[in-house]
Amino acid sequence: QVQLDESGGGLVQAGGSLRLSCAFSGRTFNDYAMGWFRQAPGKEREFIGYISWSGETTNYADSVKGRFTISRDNAKNTVSLQMNSLKPEDTAVYYCNARNHRNIAYWGKGTLVTVSS
Repeated sequence: QVQLDESGGGLVQAGGSLRLSCAFSGRTFNDYAMGWFRQAPGKEREFIGYISWSGETTNYADSVKGRFTISRDNAKNTVSLQMNSLKPEDTAVYYCNARNHRNIAYWGKGTLVTVSS
């Protein structure tokens, strides 16, 4: 069973930066593409970005492109989300997602990011 544990959330002022991490355990990390999603109060969960198992391919939602960067360390079984130029509308619970080639997906419990104006 895959376990995902997000960390790094908190309160930050608009224009600031925050780095989220997600620790993966329970299976072979390299077998999974990793993604980040977020859910703001009263809204549906939305896709932020994705990184392939090798780390060679990334993809981002338009709303975060150029501000957020996803990276992974396959030696440490971690994936990170570097968030720069944060805006109040980035306030949400951020979730880590792991998906294998069989399209089986796992979710973390989330970490709250609050951006004050």
